[in-house]
Amino acid sequence: MAQLKGDERARYVARMFGHISERYDRLNSIMSGGRHHAWRRMATNMAVMEATGPALDVATGTGDFALELTNRPEVSGVIGLDFAPEMLPLARDKTRERQMADRAGYAVADAHNLPLPDDHFICATVGFGVRNFVDLPKALGEMVRVLRPGGNLVILEIVRLEGLGVVGKLFPLYFQYVTPWIGAIFGGNREAYTYLPESVQGFLSATELSAMLRQAGLQDVEHRKLALGTVAIHVGIKAGATSHG
Repeated sequence: MAQLKGDERARYVARMFGHISERYDRLNSIMSGGRHHAWRRMATNMAVMEATGPALDVATGTGDFALELTNRPEVSGVIGLDFAPEMLPLARDKTRERQMADRAGYAVADAHNLPLPDDHFICATVGFGVRNFVDLPKALGEMVRVLRPGGNLVILEIVRLEGLGVVGKLFPLYFQYVTPWIGAIFGGNREAYTYLPESVQGFLSATELSAMLRQAGLQDVEHRKLALGTVAIHVGIKAGATSHG
């Protein structure tokens, strides 16, 4: 993976997630100890403030974040986008089962070139997706572009640990040696879950991601660490309107 760049890396990641799409939800629950739904609810509360209107979920996968957004009365509708087309039928099925098909729609799209108008959404979310973007500053710029002034961008992501405490030493070892076996046993795809620890080690710390959000033009950037600092929720507000405080 390390040698793949640009479009080649993007195609590799899309194919990989396509291969594990049917097992993706089960593996998410195993890997997070069942906490990923609670984390998304927490992130949704940070994304949706007093504004009303449409919401955007980028790298929507099987639609869990999009469905959390549909539960909020402030949200008039949700667009969920993903680069891996195999994920979206699962998202649509889940949305129909929860009788939310009139509240959420899904499409294949590239986060680096969103086919959406400027200043449109009250919030944009990404759940466990930004590590897979080949040009993170460009993708962040696109999400900021489509937000309304005063709208929130919220990112839920596994981040590289800061410091050399016990967790900082043990978590990379767990990720490197245990995660691929979990992927092989429960997901039938060791390669995909070998990519996961590699992507985390090559990613940003929570502090570095906050700095990048500020560089993208967001204000009042904050982050909240979860799971002993291995996961973080970041939020920032698009300039141009009074912040939510």
